[in-house]
Amino acid sequence: MKILIKNANLISMDLKKEKMQKNIDILIENNKIKKIEKSIQEKADKIIDAKNKIVMPGLINTHCHVPMSIFRETVDGLTTQDWLTQKIWPMEDKLTNEDIYYASMLSYIEMIYTGCTTVNDMYFMQEEIVKAALDTGIRLEVSRTLMDSDGKGDQKLKELEEFIDKYKNKYDLISLNVGIHGLYTNSEEYIKKGIEIAKKNHLKVNMHFCENSQEVEDIKEKYNVKSVLDPLEKYFKDVPLILAHSVKLTDEEIERLSKLNVSIAHCPVSNLKLGCGIAKVSKMLEKNICVSLGTDGQGSGSNLDMFEEMKFSALLQKGTLENPEAMPAYEVLKMATINSAKALSLEDKIGSIEEGKLADLIIVNLENVPYARPYNNILAELVYNTKGENVETTIINGKILMENKKILLKFSPEEIYKKCEDIIKRIS
Repeated sequence: MKILIKNANLISMDLKKEKMQKNIDILIENNKIKKIEKSIQEKADKIIDAKNKIVMPGLINTHCHVPMSIFRETVDGLTTQDWLTQKIWPMEDKLTNEDIYYASMLSYIEMIYTGCTTVNDMYFMQEEIVKAALDTGIRLEVSRTLMDSDGKGDQKLKELEEFIDKYKNKYDLISLNVGIHGLYTNSEEYIKKGIEIAKKNHLKVNMHFCENSQEVEDIKEKYNVKSVLDPLEKYFKDVPLILAHSVKLTDEEIERLSKLNVSIAHCPVSNLKLGCGIAKVSKMLEKNICVSLGTDGQGSGSNLDMFEEMKFSALLQKGTLENPEAMPAYEVLKMATINSAKALSLEDKIGSIEEGKLADLIIVNLENVPYARPYNNILAELVYNTKGENVETTIINGKILMENKKILLKFSPEEIYKKCEDIIKRIS
């Protein structure tokens, strides 16, 4: 299968090239980008005219709880801990495998619709999350999340090891990590067991970290330390680590963090909605820490629109630092694309549009959007004036999953919506 995209305004995120190239053609053959140049003459099975449109890499969400689509807008007025213990965890206890499948399908539909082509999930009943990903064609990184504060830690370890044995390197679109829920929800001995599994299988660790002030105090008390960085330096020094949130870090702790093999999954909308605060992203970038973007689950983040996350990321840093030069648009785009690919150790495959890389890309159409015209600065338009609904076409692994806003899947989205409405009614 050959797809030829013609006449595009290309934002490739290839850091060796110009930030934007005009009137560029892109030839996709099977699942890879074969050629990028002007006026490609090769025959193709499918030709897409992208004149006056923007072609860019698919967006990469590095922190999400995929099945939490059904918990949208359940958090208003609650702290993180109260929301989890009083609302979410009791409802999650009632979820079935079928519920997880349909809730995941709903999230994947939303991702395809808004231009997200890869997601890093942290949840449970992970086989249903994988099944839904395979049925839609989304690119997924996934784990069975570890937590022993509920007394069921050994069972979760068993499920994780069985999951790794069954799915490691089995599917091109599925990669794995070891998900540790957090330091505050796990004992010291249990953390070490999770790290052992990661090292044995050469996997990254994916973990919540310092999302709010209460978590910081809980970590210090649980581990009997003066700084939240102490257990990281003690146990995670030799493990690639993705830390979600990292809101409550001092400048000194960020300096120490920069010495570890770590990337940050910044989730600004969720952090604001839960009243957690604002992560010091500019300081992290200054210390050469890889900062990527995530939405968190829709329960706290409301939606999976990565364009919204980009806008908030830029505005919050400019506002808190009182510096309009902070967080230029191109740096924010990097966080949603190539930085996110680096966080997932996939930068050699995705995150930028380059010859030889996998064909994960989107086409954004701002032509008939009055709030985006005229085009004065396309990079800034993408960060500040573009919404997920402006994505017209989504291609993952060389397969068109949405074209002209029509999702091209074998199932009816309306059927998924109804299933999910029934689920939340039953478990609420």
